[in-house]
Amino acid sequence: MELRTLRYFVAVAEELHFGRAATRLHMSQPPLSRAIKQLEAEVGALLFARSPRGVTLTAVGSVLLDEARALLDHADRVRVRVSAAAGVGTITIGVLGDGTDPGVARLAAAFRRSHPGIDIRVRDTDLTDPTCGLRAGLVDVALTRAPFDETALTVRALRTDPVGVVLRADDPLARRDGLRLAELSDRRWFQFPQGTDPIWQSYWNGGRPREGSVVRAVQECLQTVLWNGTVGLAPLGHDLPAELAVVPLTDMPPSRVVAVWNEGDSNPLIRSFVEIATAAYRH
Repeated sequence: MELRTLRYFVAVAEELHFGRAATRLHMSQPPLSRAIKQLEAEVGALLFARSPRGVTLTAVGSVLLDEARALLDHADRVRVRVSAAAGVGTITIGVLGDGTDPGVARLAAAFRRSHPGIDIRVRDTDLTDPTCGLRAGLVDVALTRAPFDETALTVRALRTDPVGVVLRADDPLARRDGLRLAELSDRRWFQFPQGTDPIWQSYWNGGRPREGSVVRAVQECLQTVLWNGTVGLAPLGHDLPAELAVVPLTDMPPSRVVAVWNEGDSNPLIRSFVEIATAAYRH
């Protein structure tokens, strides 16, 4: 049994729904279903009782859930202790592409000073996964923006940013000092692909269903505004091309910059990262 397959199994067992588990793991449902069927073949018994309303754990599945959680916790502790004994630790940081944020530069410099011997790996992710690969076990800690589904995660708020609407510079609304969401009700907005965290999607759609082009990355959002006249939201204070403008939204809740990690993860490098990040974003 591979550890990643066991992580998949635990996600399905906790969600009791393959679709929700796939969303939590930021993967499509078919490969998740195949992985669970392969695991059942290895075990030699069904782990889930399937029905149109969802799934339930079998007696064998309940036993494996307890053992899988214990094994995954132990594997995490082994990784931390071996790295500490070798004197070379590793931390993988997920970043939701925002290279212009000065807080990131301060955090990177401060973390390097505090941990000069640590191997720091960075995974830059697109807008379809606000946890930056955290749920899938691809990163140790994520530097991202809320809100999103926080189930089984620990979140530390670092800063809040007001939000504005991105428009073409020649749009009549671009000359306004401020706008309300209702004034954009007849516009097309950019969308994230199907399966994206619904809390995350709802926030960037101003709290209501919208129609528009599907995008995955910040540059795609900007190009969609430029080419199609689509509107979208963005934190204020970021540099934009001269052809685009951002107008503050007066009734939009602010965007929170957060550090997030898996609940119960005892990796000391994560604790240090969060403490340093809190100080770096305070300035």
